[in-house]
Amino acid sequence: MKKVSVECRNISLSYGKTEVLKDLNIVIEPGEFFALLGPSGSGKSTLLRLIAGFNRQSQGTLLVDGKDVSSSPPWKRNIGMVFQSYALWPHMTVWDNVAFGLVERKLPRNEIRERTEAALALVGLSQYAKRRPNELSGGQQQRVALARTIVIEPQVLLLDEPLSNLDKKLRVQMRRELLSLQRRLGITTIFVTHDQEEAMTTADRMAVLDHGVVQQIGSPNTLFDFPVNRFVANFVGTMNVLEGAVKERTSNSLVLAVEGVGDLQLPVAGEVPDTPRLAASFRPHTVQIDMAGGNGDGRYVWLPGVVQASEFQGEFTRYEVQVGDRQLTADQSHLAGLSIFPIGAPVAVGLEPSQIRLLAA
Repeated sequence: MKKVSVECRNISLSYGKTEVLKDLNIVIEPGEFFALLGPSGSGKSTLLRLIAGFNRQSQGTLLVDGKDVSSSPPWKRNIGMVFQSYALWPHMTVWDNVAFGLVERKLPRNEIRERTEAALALVGLSQYAKRRPNELSGGQQQRVALARTIVIEPQVLLLDEPLSNLDKKLRVQMRRELLSLQRRLGITTIFVTHDQEEAMTTADRMAVLDHGVVQQIGSPNTLFDFPVNRFVANFVGTMNVLEGAVKERTSNSLVLAVEGVGDLQLPVAGEVPDTPRLAASFRPHTVQIDMAGGNGDGRYVWLPGVVQASEFQGEFTRYEVQVGDRQLTADQSHLAGLSIFPIGAPVAVGLEPSQIRLLAA
């Protein structure tokens, strides 16, 4: 199967006076597993349906394999889509559900049989061919929906939150199976989700959308480690933010006056927005906690705080610590025998300068 690219050039779409997509530019590479991530109402499902042909942009161009398909109806785009609800025919067997698209295309009977058998074998459902959807588990129904889409040999596979109806354990299993299947087929895949964990564990790259605007595109680790703005920082993982006025600035450091906390002297690495106010952003797992009054590690910027709450989550303990007028989240790895700081305990909170991202406030 030929691997194809998908390109959105200056795509905009409006419903009446409401702009849903705003001048989107996204290039999805051939054979890539690409995720569209964003909150409800961000435009990610609208964009997926536009690529499928169910929506039409008000401006811009959609290219598949370098060809403009903007005016092509869905049935001429050779794009397969798996819906959130699976949309299986309840009165048909698994076999008939999977073969349906081939029958509609009036392919020879032998070819229908061979391709249906191959698709069912690919998703591990050969032995369930004679069952109906209501006799299957949620995960098995999801595989039927995938097989029905794959059997038509689409150039692009679209997945619209296909795991949202499954319980957590099954979601983890199915996303691994999805990724494994995609790698075997080499098919360009676009996956819509609002679940950051799903996106980060499956996608080669992803685009974060908010109110119809692309905020950032990149690999999961790039978006996690180097968010370009506060929206991405807060949406992709948990982020602490200390906002303040820039008091002093040199080529390699600055002093940030954080209201209710005090002055923070921070090193400057890379580009920093040239604005009078900045937000020092850092992930909970990069924060250290020590007993108040300890010497502390010299690598860190230390702030006094008081433990307000703690949650033991097995692999780590999550603390909420009051630092001045602000509350910070700190995740500490758990080891057997390690004591948990009690609520009300005075502590020292250590910020690792290399892990702090300075973003526009």
